[in-house]
Amino acid sequence: MINLKLPDGSVRQVEGPIDGFAFAESIAKSLAKKALAIKIDGKVKDLSTVIDRDAIVEIVTPQTDDGLEILRHDCAHVMAEAVQELFPGTQVTIGPVIENGFYYDFARAEPFKAEDLEKIEAKMREIVDRNEKITREVWGRDEAIAYFKKIGEHYKAEIIESIPAGEEVSVYRQGDWLDLCRGPHLPSTGKLGKAFKLTKLAGAYWRGDSRNEMLQRIYGTCWATEADLKAYLTMVEEAERRDHRKIGREMDLFHLQEEAQGSVFWHPKGWRIWQALEQYVRRRIDASGYVEVRTPQLLDSKFWEQSGHWGKYRENMFVVPDEVPGTDEDAPVLSGKAKLMAIKPMNCPAHVQIFRQGVKSYRDLPLRMAEFGCCHRNEAHGALHGLMRVRQMTQDDAHIFCTEDQIKDETSAFVSLLESVYDDMGFTDLKVRLALRPEQRVGSDETWDRAEKALEEALNDIGREYTLAPGEGAFYGPKLEFHLKDAIGRSWQLGTLQLDFNLPERLDASYIGEDGQKHRPVMLHRAILGSLERFIGILIEHYEGRFPLWLAPVQAVVATITSDADDYAQKVAEELRAAGLRVELDLRNEKINYKVREHSVGKVPAILVAGKREAEENTLSVRRLGSQEQKTMALSDVIASLRQEATPPDLR
Repeated sequence: MINLKLPDGSVRQVEGPIDGFAFAESIAKSLAKKALAIKIDGKVKDLSTVIDRDAIVEIVTPQTDDGLEILRHDCAHVMAEAVQELFPGTQVTIGPVIENGFYYDFARAEPFKAEDLEKIEAKMREIVDRNEKITREVWGRDEAIAYFKKIGEHYKAEIIESIPAGEEVSVYRQGDWLDLCRGPHLPSTGKLGKAFKLTKLAGAYWRGDSRNEMLQRIYGTCWATEADLKAYLTMVEEAERRDHRKIGREMDLFHLQEEAQGSVFWHPKGWRIWQALEQYVRRRIDASGYVEVRTPQLLDSKFWEQSGHWGKYRENMFVVPDEVPGTDEDAPVLSGKAKLMAIKPMNCPAHVQIFRQGVKSYRDLPLRMAEFGCCHRNEAHGALHGLMRVRQMTQDDAHIFCTEDQIKDETSAFVSLLESVYDDMGFTDLKVRLALRPEQRVGSDETWDRAEKALEEALNDIGREYTLAPGEGAFYGPKLEFHLKDAIGRSWQLGTLQLDFNLPERLDASYIGEDGQKHRPVMLHRAILGSLERFIGILIEHYEGRFPLWLAPVQAVVATITSDADDYAQKVAEELRAAGLRVELDLRNEKINYKVREHSVGKVPAILVAGKREAEENTLSVRRLGSQEQKTMALSDVIASLRQEATPPDLR
């Protein structure tokens, strides 16, 4: 007999060995009917997996995150099978699950067309109806390479060749079709259902390297039910309407161009939003006891070697040789022999250097060190996406140096600050995840045990609900992730709090304790907005460009009906600016309805109309964005009302 513990804490004693399907059936036949896979001691396995020992188990259904991931994984395989049935000779390469869906990259001489997606979807539905059995097979590495080369799947053969010798090669057979895959998978294609849709075509380099051949990528989405699919597609339509790149153009906020991949050209209006945000955050952290610093962009590689980034993160760094480039046309620009430096991808090693200047005492802790640090990360060109994924970013970054006894209080204070900031920004739906140790990490297991326990106890003590995310911590320590939902229900991971025992050790940071001995501080890496670029992109889409007045790049426009009111309009604009408002003046010889339409497209919150009568009565006709109504108000009342509304939340 074996004891199997369920998520609700109950233990079922069954005769072993037993496979996942039989165990689900022993609980309820209805559960077995819904079952997609089984989770054994935290790892998702095929439903056919045999359990022969005591374990913690969970039946994976479509309503769980694990179940949804399996559905999307299988949908990618069903799509690949459909493509190869419809277009013989096409090679399948890599097809992972991504947020809200999946993609597969294909090698095919002839390009896919948009109308091909409907044909592929129809074939996918046919494969679901065939209810093909899905089984896992383990092949020898050489056998697998030879097979895939024989059938013309050279990309698959190349993937297998990169697998270390001795490591098992897992192949899943789906009816007569098969593919290299680690799994897990559904028991059969019929379990997939038909709540899927292929969404778009794109190009992609093999293995993300622009030096490699171009492949064709097909994206799709898959959900547990048709209702979920319909809701998602509706959200996608709304997201396209709110696309920050489109609104950014309409509002003249920023632009991007090929000559500066992943870096933003901020226009005056966009920079006003940036400044309003930065000034707000600066006031909040000043009030919370942070000191602000500034550190270099370019640091010797030795710092990154000592910190561990060089070995674990180097592929994401811009590396720069420390030499004067050659100017001889017949000689190489760089010698290849110079010492290497790197443009900082993060601020933490530099902040430790400041901490190490002079002797620190336990009385100096906690030391909260903040920086609006400009960082660079070498993201692949294909991964870049407007403000949401950039190469140059500025973070509202800070590091708290503290003792272990101070972790709980510092975590509590940070979570309170973060929640208050998000509330001021208009985000109230917040979830917390505790991300635990990844496979690639630095530090001993004992250190990780202490770090994970400290964060978990802090969350429990402050009464904050959270979920666990095994394997998703930073390479140097566990972290709290803060996920918020925007106006159309999308979830964004923004703020983080990362607990780090390792970096102070690696970079030799210490303080003198009450006992007169040297001790290592704990280092808390934390951000609230994260990348300001990304946060502004999220704000644009959340508000659809209709910012609250305190964040709006132009808070009001004074527009004239006729030239008779020009002098009065100029006087109004001057008084509004003197009151601290961001105001533009529109004296163009255009009809007022044209002006109103244009400024409405530009998402100006308040349009103040001045004509001859308004000039005589010292009033304004006020039209607010999104309203067709106009209200006549005295100039003094307009100024008082707008000034109050434009005051940042922390100053009210």
